[in-house]
Amino acid sequence: MTFAAKVLTVSDGVAAGTREDKSGVALVARLESVGATVVDHAVIADGVDHVAHALRNLSRGFAGLIVTTGGTGFGPRDLTPEGTRAVIEREAPGLVEAVRRASDEGGRGFGMLSRAVAGTIGACLIVNTPGSSGGAVEAIEVILPVVPHALDLLAGGRPH
Repeated sequence: MTFAAKVLTVSDGVAAGTREDKSGVALVARLESVGATVVDHAVIADGVDHVAHALRNLSRGFAGLIVTTGGTGFGPRDLTPEGTRAVIEREAPGLVEAVRRASDEGGRGFGMLSRAVAGTIGACLIVNTPGSSGGAVEAIEVILPVVPHALDLLAGGRPH
């Protein structure tokens, strides 16, 4: 499974240097373990404008997967979905629906608390994941089987 990827950690604490970026590091490691080439890993503070600006910059001239981690819950600063929606051209709700379903089937039931979104901009697929390392990796595991095909379609490939 070869494709290019970028990881965006959204966290006030990580951006301020008061928390360790465990989920971003875990996502990079998991993506690389399946053969993805992670070409960027950025950290930004929470907020709609921060997320939108970072996603615009990360997607410019890029064809691949952009995974965000953090800011998808109910906290007052959890605004990653709003920043993502400001940037994407088309939503891909099936991806995050599958992640929520898998999380709920895992017995914890926290999937229903996720406000994550997924969508496309140009040849990029953007997917929000939770801020916990376990939740982020669990989410990426669910979507990994379809990512190469989705990216092929975005690049102009034909449906199978």
